[in-house]
Amino acid sequence: MQDRFIKQINQLPASLAAGLVPLLNQHFSGHLDAQQVADLISISGLEKSELMFQLLTIAKQISLAPVSHFHVGAIAEGNSGDIYMGANVELQGRALCHSVHAEQHAISHAWLNGETGIRNIWINASPCGHCRQFINEIDGGAAINIYLPNTVVKTVSEYLPNAFGPADLGVAEPLMHKQQHTLYCDDQSDPLIIEALDHASLSYAPYSKNHSAVVLELIDGQTFSGRYAENAAFNPSMMPMQMAIASLLRHNHGFEEIQRAVLLESSAGALSLIDISSDALQAISAVPLEHIVAEAI
Repeated sequence: MQDRFIKQINQLPASLAAGLVPLLNQHFSGHLDAQQVADLISISGLEKSELMFQLLTIAKQISLAPVSHFHVGAIAEGNSGDIYMGANVELQGRALCHSVHAEQHAISHAWLNGETGIRNIWINASPCGHCRQFINEIDGGAAINIYLPNTVVKTVSEYLPNAFGPADLGVAEPLMHKQQHTLYCDDQSDPLIIEALDHASLSYAPYSKNHSAVVLELIDGQTFSGRYAENAAFNPSMMPMQMAIASLLRHNHGFEEIQRAVLLESSAGALSLIDISSDALQAISAVPLEHIVAEAI
């Protein structure tokens, strides 16, 4: 079991802890499939939401909060029935706009794993306005159920009445709706650039058209990627660098392991993420950011 979960596992009901320990191995990154969730419900005797609130203590351990020292966990249930953990991430010494909120983290986790929608979200603190707006961007987001401890379940539309969203800006295919954008780059021999192209083609940038992605490579050859996820309110957009950093942390790796970082973005974009991506990378690593501009076809 990963060291970061030892203290929390001892605070869980014994039956749940016994079923969970084998899952919290060195490969655990906050994802449990629907069958594993069903098994934990059976083993623990807990109702589904009771189980999720217990698991939030595990999700919180993914948090990196050197500024606020306030650790938040979130769990998103995808349309598949799988669950995806996330936690808040802050970058030491950098502006708060670089922060990743727990709900954003959990949703991006699900998106990177191929989910096309979210059913339910469990959080251990009320969602801020930033997160309500981010969730509202998801395909069918207004109907997502939000679960908080000792609180009546409400939908996103109840947390965000009279919402402004993608439809107000003429976007018919919201975040997590399956889409594919064609990008081309001359260098087809570099595996990191190919991975970045793949993720950028799946990114969500209906407002700026800057379909983009970041790939971080570790010294052992593992890679962690993030895609751009824009928002109708603009500021709650999630940067691909932050998504890649969150993925690295979720997989229990350290920033000192990064040996290469690539940002690939579309030539058709109305903006560039090079400055904000470089600033975020400099907060965690001395590795320079490679910048690739791909042709939009």
